[in-house]
Amino acid sequence: MVKIGDIELGEFPLALAPMEDVSDPPFRALCKRYGADLLFTEFISVEGLIRDAEKSLQKLDIYEDERPVGIQIFGADIEHMKMAVRVTEKSNPDFIDINFGCPVKKVTNKGAGAGILKDIPKMVKLSEALVKETNLPITVKTRLGWDTDSIYIEQVAEQLQDVGIQALSIHGRTRSQMYKGEADWTLIGKIKENPRMHIPIFGNGDVTDPKVALKKKNKYGVDGIMIGRASIGNPWIFNEVKHYFATGEILPEPTIQERVAVCLEHFERSLKWKGERLGILEMRRHYGRYFKGISHFKAYRMRLVTSLDPDEIRAVLAEVSSGLAGFDLLI
Repeated sequence: MVKIGDIELGEFPLALAPMEDVSDPPFRALCKRYGADLLFTEFISVEGLIRDAEKSLQKLDIYEDERPVGIQIFGADIEHMKMAVRVTEKSNPDFIDINFGCPVKKVTNKGAGAGILKDIPKMVKLSEALVKETNLPITVKTRLGWDTDSIYIEQVAEQLQDVGIQALSIHGRTRSQMYKGEADWTLIGKIKENPRMHIPIFGNGDVTDPKVALKKKNKYGVDGIMIGRASIGNPWIFNEVKHYFATGEILPEPTIQERVAVCLEHFERSLKWKGERLGILEMRRHYGRYFKGISHFKAYRMRLVTSLDPDEIRAVLAEVSSGLAGFDLLI
């Protein structure tokens, strides 16, 4: 049984990766329904939290039916991070996750996210400070290192565990790689093999389908897998992975009607949570992924991403679902 603190996650949990503007409550609800065992919020700026910024505070929203869920925060100032933990506690998450992996320049330039990989002693000191600040479990998501000349993840993993981190998720790339090239899970496997390590180790990076997930599980011995980009427009992936683990069979692709039904639910939840205008605008990034691989969809996608009328968007989705458009599923 894999556990974070006292939180039981099953024998081999699948986690939804924290993704900015993606892993919000509307999307998390769908991933939970389709098999995700562990959810993370979008990453949240501690500077926004301590200044009561509306966007940051809204990201603290969590709901009972998505538990267990962790709130992920990022920052570089230790005192500000401690203050943000106290704000975060009020939302009653199951745990708090520290983002030491975001490679985006506007984050790393401030020494936050993957930027802290240039200062490992501070990374460890900050982690220890947050462990001492709260009774909630503290977990970490990070990368292999800043670049190929500064990969210290094996030592870092031990140090983080020693200061009280209760789970570690590792993306198999350096910061300098961003999301390019192939994720290397070799060191993730070595960390799991280390007899000193006893906290759960989650592998992340390039888990694109059930076959890849099983290969990573068997080859690297991780305690669980974190799935990010492959889940966008495809919340079914968690059930697909579990089914393949149990049976060795690949589930059929969701039908066009199933895609429309889930996309429409995602749309309605987004409107309810974000408000009509923002909900419409932020759904635009999802349509291409929900209907990836469907022939002749471009014209419908253009209508979906240009309309500001919720009823018109619903009508377009109904037309797609009706079968009158004559789509073929090319996947």
